[in-house]
Amino acid sequence: MSAIRAEGVSEVTDADFGYEVLGGERPVLVQFTAEWCGPCRQLAPVLADLAAEEAERLKVVQLDVDRNPETPVAYGVLSMPTLMVFRDGEPVWQSVGARAKRRLKADLAGAGVL
Repeated sequence: MSAIRAEGVSEVTDADFGYEVLGGERPVLVQFTAEWCGPCRQLAPVLADLAAEEAERLKVVQLDVDRNPETPVAYGVLSMPTLMVFRDGEPVWQSVGARAKRRLKADLAGAGVL
């Protein structure tokens, strides 16, 4: 497991990404992260809060890019943290970098995710 795992945010792998993310019934926010990533650490409590507050509408997961290199390559992820929302098996929103919870929620609402 990743050393920066946010409470309430499950970890996915290359092996279960299809089932956990692409096959989800509700939108899934994926944080592509790495243990060495400082901004990822800053984002962890934001994602934990978001996961708790929006559990009915949004599933929040993270994927460690060092331990799971196939999925980031498949989606062109080059920088950490990258946030990507998947709906019905397709990416519908993406952002790079840490952000405050208010801004993240506003961005997700603007994209029709929340």
